[in-house]
Amino acid sequence: MTGRALAAAAGWHASKISKLEHATRPASADDVRVWVARCGAEDQLPDLLAALRDVEGMYVEFRARERDGFRHIHQESLPLYERTRHFRIYEPGVIPGLFQTTEYADARLRRIAEVRGVPDDIAEAVRVRMARQQVLNSAERRFAVVLEEWALSARIGPPDMMAAQLAHLMTVCFRPNVSLGVVPLAADRTMWSSPGFWMFDDAQVIVETPTAELTITQSGRQRERSSWPQSTVSAPQYPDVPADFGVFLRNVTLTGGVAPARAYIEELLPDVLDGTVEPGRVFDRTVTLDEVADGYRAMAERAALKVLIRP
Repeated sequence: MTGRALAAAAGWHASKISKLEHATRPASADDVRVWVARCGAEDQLPDLLAALRDVEGMYVEFRARERDGFRHIHQESLPLYERTRHFRIYEPGVIPGLFQTTEYADARLRRIAEVRGVPDDIAEAVRVRMARQQVLNSAERRFAVVLEEWALSARIGPPDMMAAQLAHLMTVCFRPNVSLGVVPLAADRTMWSSPGFWMFDDAQVIVETPTAELTITQSGRQRERSSWPQSTVSAPQYPDVPADFGVFLRNVTLTGGVAPARAYIEELLPDVLDGTVEPGRVFDRTVTLDEVADGYRAMAERAALKVLIRP
């Protein structure tokens, strides 16, 4: 059926067909119903209406969402975080909210509020953001995170605040349900970096542009995602383990696993920081904040066992 024939059958002006086809005029649900009815394609109506709803809700300008501050935005996202079991996160220039310290989150929201003129409810928003981090404590959830090296060195506050944020990130990344990768600044690229995005299971992707938030729920688009690297920093990888017949006869058992480090951090970390406990032999390399990516690379390549970061 030609466009003119469709317009005549639907009782529309011929120009409406062109405007709908070229997206210069948004289609309404009634437009979609009439179109499929005249084309004898009623079986496609449910999918087309669902796609229409996705398009209408996927693009939301920050200016509209932030008119009443940040707190309600954070509050609205809590159900999404609670029902998600697999988080996939890419951030080119900022530490993800799930891994932020209170001070870092406060500083970041204040910078955004200054630029966009958002009402000051930052303290309340930060409390909600910290509450969202409870999902990290669930062994049922997985977090695959890729950061650009720039995200580690981009300063949004004083050096001591940034050092505390990086120390917190190092702590979080050793959780057994968290995989963290860092793309070095000097890495050869086949493509330039994109805006940050978060994938919530296979149900939803949120992309943040400088002015708006784009929400994608089309499963076909999400299936196009590339494979996510699984970080193995600090995990033993020794494939040539001796296990000959003599070892078998001596009943030697070889076992291993992830140390429950998280269970001891709150008790031991203050002692480490004030010098009561000296974990010196654990660290076999020291790097500065500017060399964090080199430290990760050394552990990944097994050139270092543990790397100490000094401000």
